[in-house]
Order: sequence, then C-alpha cells, then structure tokens
Amino acid sequence: MRVDLFRMERTQCLYEDEVEYNLSESGVLPMRVDELLEGSPDPEWLRQARLKYPPSRGSETLRDRIALFYGRDATRDHVMVTNGGSEANYVVLWGLLERGDRAAIMIPNYMQGWGLARAYAGKADPFRLVERRDDGRRRWALDLDGLERSVTRRTKVILVTNPNNPTGAVLTDEEMDAVTRAARRAGAWIVADEVYRGAEVSGTTTPTFWGRHDKVLITAGLSKAFGLPGLRTGWIVGPPKTIARLCSYHDYLTLTPTYLSNYFAEIVMEPKRREAILERTRGIIRRNLPRLERWIHTHDDIFTYIPPRAGAIALVRYGLPIGSVALFDRLRRDQSVLITPGAHFGIRRYMRIGYGGVADRLKASLARIDTTLLELQRRPASRGRSAHATSSWSPSTACVFRSCSPAWIRSSHRKKSVRGSTTSKGRERGSGATRPKNGAQRFCLSSGATSRSRGSSSATSGREAASTRKTRTCSPPQVTRRS
Repeated sequence: MRVDLFRMERTQCLYEDEVEYNLSESGVLPMRVDELLEGSPDPEWLRQARLKYPPSRGSETLRDRIALFYGRDATRDHVMVTNGGSEANYVVLWGLLERGDRAAIMIPNYMQGWGLARAYAGKADPFRLVERRDDGRRRWALDLDGLERSVTRRTKVILVTNPNNPTGAVLTDEEMDAVTRAARRAGAWIVADEVYRGAEVSGTTTPTFWGRHDKVLITAGLSKAFGLPGLRTGWIVGPPKTIARLCSYHDYLTLTPTYLSNYFAEIVMEPKRREAILERTRGIIRRNLPRLERWIHTHDDIFTYIPPRAGAIALVRYGLPIGSVALFDRLRRDQSVLITPGAHFGIRRYMRIGYGGVADRLKASLARIDTTLLELQRRPASRGRSAHATSSWSPSTACVFRSCSPAWIRSSHRKKSVRGSTTSKGRERGSGATRPKNGAQRFCLSSGATSRSRGSSSATSGREAASTRKTRTCSPPQVTRRS
C-alpha cells in the first residue's frame, strides 16, 4: 500500500524546532504540569506512580468523563481512548474503508483524512467550504451542491472537521443537517473531527454531530482546545459495537494510552476542571486575536480575511506574486518564521497563522513577516504572470478552490459532476480520481507549478521545485501527532 506524502506534517517535523518563531502551531500555549495539578488533593501521586499499562480503551473514569462532554446518552461503552487525535482518525478510517469504497472529504482541511482515504479506499471526493456573504457578513459556508455531487451510493464515509482547520469556520445547524441527510441517503458514516470544539471565540461550545445520525463517529483529543498536545490523548466516540470492533484495529498500533496521560486526562475531563481549562483557551484566543487582526488590517491592500469563529488559527488570503509554499520557504529561510502554506490544505495563495502563543512573540514574528511582504510588494511581477498572481490581484478575479486545489482533486471533482451517467456495465462514469503517476500528492504550489513541470526556469518555480524535491525525500508521516 502506498501512502501520499503528508506534506504539512512532514515539513513541520523538519522545521518547527529549527525556527525562532513557530506560527504553524494551531493550538494555544500549552499548560504546565503544575497548572494541571493545581488543586489536586495529593500531587505526590506523580512521584509514587508505577508506570504500568492502563486499560486498553482508557480507564472507566476517563471514558465516563469524555462521554459527559457529548451527552445525548453517551456512556463509557461509546468511548475508546487513543494516543492523540491523529491516531483516532487513523483507526476510524482504517476500520471503515475498504478498497473500492469512496470517502467524501471536506476541503480545505487537515489532509490526513484525504491521504488515508486514498490509501485504504483508493478514492476520495472533495466537497468544499466556500467564501460567501450572508446577511452582509462574509463567512466560510458549506457548498451544498458540491456535497450532493460528492456523496454517491458508493460513499462509505463523509469526513468533516468542525470547527474547521484551517478556516476556523463553524457549520450552521442547517449545514450540519445537510451533511446528515447526505449520509442517510448514501447509508454512509459521518466521521466528525471535533478536536477544536471548545476553543470558540464567542465562548459558546460548538454543537456536536453526536446524536444526529446512527452512523456517527467523533474524533477529538486534548491537543487543541485544551492546550495539552504533549499528553497525546485522543478519543473516538461511536456506537458500542463499532467501538468494540475498532479496538481490534487499535491492537495493531499502540494498544493502549499511556498510564500518565490517562491519569492526567482524568483530571482534565472532570466537568468543572474541563470548563475552566476551556475558558483559559478562550481567554488566550480573545486576547491574541485582536492583535493579529490589527496587523492583518495594516495589509488590507494585499490581504483578504474572514475572522475565525473557533481555534487559535487564522486563514489569510494574499495577493502577491509568490506561491504559498515558496512564501513558506522564504519566511522560514530569511526570517526564521514558520507559517503553514495554503497548499498544505488543498488551496493556494493562503497562509494559516497560529496565534495562540505568547503575545509578545506573536508581535515580533509578525514584524518579521512584514519585512518579507514589503520586499515582495516592491518586486515587479514577472512577464507573462497571470493577473491573479500580482499584487493588484482581487479576490473576486479567481475561483477560490478549483484553480488552486491539487490537479487530481480538481479532476475527481469534475468527473463526479457527471456521476449520473453510466457505462454499459452500469458502473458510474468518472468513478476514479486522476492521480499522479508516482502516487504522491500533487499540490498546486504556485502560479508556476504547472510551468515547472514543463521545464520553466522562473525563480519562483525553481524555489518551489527545490522545496518539493526536498520534502519528497523524507520518510512517510507518522500517526502520533497532528496540527
């Protein structure tokens, strides 16, 4: 089995500890151990603890407390604890998908699900969040027509991330109902990655997909909304029979959570403590987001921005003569600042900025980005460059996704639009997504990405090509961390 290169995680693994300023992180400032143990009746337990195996599904206390976070008759039997949210996603998709199935995947997204769907099912079909104006305000909205096209009788899984990474968008009740109707029509599972649930700017917890459909699996963990990525605690919530079956897949991976992480997670998920920790997260977001937005609005001539509703992440679209991966490389190399390029989410000319860290460091890192932005604005656009790649580019002049998504994502989407027609054998026409011959993800890295494959010698294309070659030499992504 071949697995697509997980570009975002591979580049973060390579560079996040080498730069001075890491804005690729999508969580908030991690809690310290003494903060976590504050109020504990006997903190000496940590010194006396025997590092034994915990229960393979997580302790009963922990599973009881996770179930309380979802309500709607969830019990410990509906919960399995994993080592991080990434492992939860891995176990779920491994357990559900077989060769010949299809998975409908929300784009933009954390692309683990896309890669795993292509590996285990062979086919992944995108549906998209699109920029839309509702009631005078711009928001990321679910493309309902695209959802309908992507979900067919062969769809086994509909994967959503809500709140969304990288946009910070939250689905409306009507949009959640549309996903549920599509799943019922196809007899598909809804897999809802809710790892950012609890990190809302407004303070109102995002509604969960749990309880909306008989075939729902929730994945989540303590990394993002709780500010505890080092605990590597995740979980799956689903029907008891399905959870029991997925345990047999977990047996082939890490088998159990760690003893200390299980105990710490019990403390975190005690309801009063849980809400206090989530309020800490929301406080960090509410303090830092205005600082980031003031900086964004100093660049209104080149930036387009929809405020996030959840998560310490902001997705910014820019109009500069440089692709997102080339911009990522330049900021890393010249300014020692790490951002996440839009290409790593299946879109182009965007950058995701994490703002959940220390406020003074956020300010310093943004000042360094200013230096590079000024250099790019002063640089004249190359001859023959398309209009949307110049600094005068307007968001209304280019399609947000179809011109920017991986070529084989666009091909799959186009073929799905004719799914109603069949061959003489009754098989849906266009049932297979076009993928590169080498099996690797072919993200549209820059406006020169196509010309690069034809031997372009432009400077931007050359830099992106070098970055691509460097990334492809790395080992496949692991399943034990997520961003």
